[in-house]
Amino acid sequence: QVQLVESGGGLVQAGGSLRLSCAASGSIFSRNVMAWYRQAPGKQREFVAVITSGGFTNYADSVKGRFTISRDNAKNTMYLQMNSLKPEDTAVYYCKCSYPGVKDSWGQGTQVTVSS
Repeated sequence: QVQLVESGGGLVQAGGSLRLSCAASGSIFSRNVMAWYRQAPGKQREFVAVITSGGFTNYADSVKGRFTISRDNAKNTMYLQMNSLKPEDTAVYYCKCSYPGVKDSWGQGTQVTVSS
């Protein structure tokens, strides 16, 4: 079982930046595929970005060029650098840990609010 704790959310003006962190424990972090998702009020949870154990990344079209996902295996931590934030980026952001044959683990979420 993997425990995930997100941090770094907050209130920011449009055009600003935030850096989210996801600290993992209870697993061999470097072997896991890690991802960020978000859920806005009244909407379904949606994919934001993913990073594999080998460092390959992929992004939702809505955040390409503005968000950067990264990981520090030595610190068992994943990051999401969010630049040029827009009001439509307002959501609760969740991190997810995946490993073949094991049920996905989710964090509790961190609120990001972007004011116009």
